[in-house]
Amino acid sequence: MHGCGNDFVVMDERAQSLGLTPTRAAAIADRHTGVGCDQFIVLEPGTDGADVFMRIRNPDGSEAGACGNATRCVASLVAAETGRTELVVRTISGDLPATILPDGRVTVDMGPVRLGWEEVPLARPMDTLHLDLTGDPAAASMGNPHATFFVPDMAAVDIEWIGPSLEHDPIFPQRANIGFVQVLAPDRIRLRVWERGAGLTLACGSGACAALVNAHRRGLTGRRAAVIADGGELEIAWREDGHVLMTGPVATSFTGQLDLSAYPA
Repeated sequence: MHGCGNDFVVMDERAQSLGLTPTRAAAIADRHTGVGCDQFIVLEPGTDGADVFMRIRNPDGSEAGACGNATRCVASLVAAETGRTELVVRTISGDLPATILPDGRVTVDMGPVRLGWEEVPLARPMDTLHLDLTGDPAAASMGNPHATFFVPDMAAVDIEWIGPSLEHDPIFPQRANIGFVQVLAPDRIRLRVWERGAGLTLACGSGACAALVNAHRRGLTGRRAAVIADGGELEIAWREDGHVLMTGPVATSFTGQLDLSAYPA
């Protein structure tokens, strides 16, 4: 499945374990020798008010805390099974309520943004609105750590060259997703994201949320804007209570079966 080109292999362990270890997930996520994806998603049973638990792994096998585009995809799957339009997707970073809209798009409450230096987290105390890094980025956590750089011309930024070093900068003890934003209007921004453990993706849902929050904190946008990614458009709104809502499309690329024994455990 994919949301704005941010693509996922989604596998279902709600009925039984399939042995989807980090090593096996990374092998399946490999675009040359596996199926290929930006994130590997496993559905697990939901408990205590959650309809499903969503486990997220990056292509290197590391676990991610949140993924907005994947949440929309998973919510749409469960909605198709149940016929319900209001669902709760649980992640290791918390519960994400989702609403299926009449036009097929999905709105996800990504929860409250976290802006404290220790919540991002950063390696030492500092103002998250102006990090002590060249380029003067802002930082926020949307279940994952994000740094947002504001640039006058997106086309002039060589993200694939500078993204890896920024992801691994010592200021980010858990690494970080590195977003680059060009503000087009107070209600419209352009975004590209170098995702930790995944690289440059066509869209990043949590990155879009962090981008809008940081742009508003800098006085560059309102609390609601269209975020234009390489793979499509997301609508982001930062509510007064701190929660960030993301609305966007979902799509199924294909369904199939895998011989899991062909992939190392």
